[in-house]
Amino acid sequence: MPKLDLESIEQTNRTGYPPPFAEPMAKRLYRRLAQAAGLTDFGVSHVLLEPGGISSQRHWHEGEDEIVIMIDGEAVLVEDEGETVMRPGDCAAFPKGVANGHHLVNRSDRPCIFYAIGRWADSDCHYPDIDLHLDGKTQKFVRKDGSDY
Repeated sequence: MPKLDLESIEQTNRTGYPPPFAEPMAKRLYRRLAQAAGLTDFGVSHVLLEPGGISSQRHWHEGEDEIVIMIDGEAVLVEDEGETVMRPGDCAAFPKGVANGHHLVNRSDRPCIFYAIGRWADSDCHYPDIDLHLDGKTQKFVRKDGSDY
């Protein structure tokens, strides 16, 4: 299998979140590895969180399994049950359909790196802390009452 050259894969902090929910993503940089490698059954992102950065808005998916694998540095996994420190080699898994909002927060003084792996699915995504919902049918962000942003 061909080795991927990370430096040749675009690193970005783009997000589909509408304002003001996009602003906290400024300290998250990612590379879409699966897409660059031509993989289509699942996604893999190489994510760098700068100090103070968050991986995403806290969320859970109706139809997508996710797993994160910490590679370097330290982050705090925030989920419904509380907070857990994640260090290199630690993994966290999020089965589809389990209403456990989660994200990673870098509260340290240096960057952290992790891999996020999932299968892109046309399913709803819920954001328990904010007035945001991803409609799985249209793949558009809407308010929880269904109105557009």
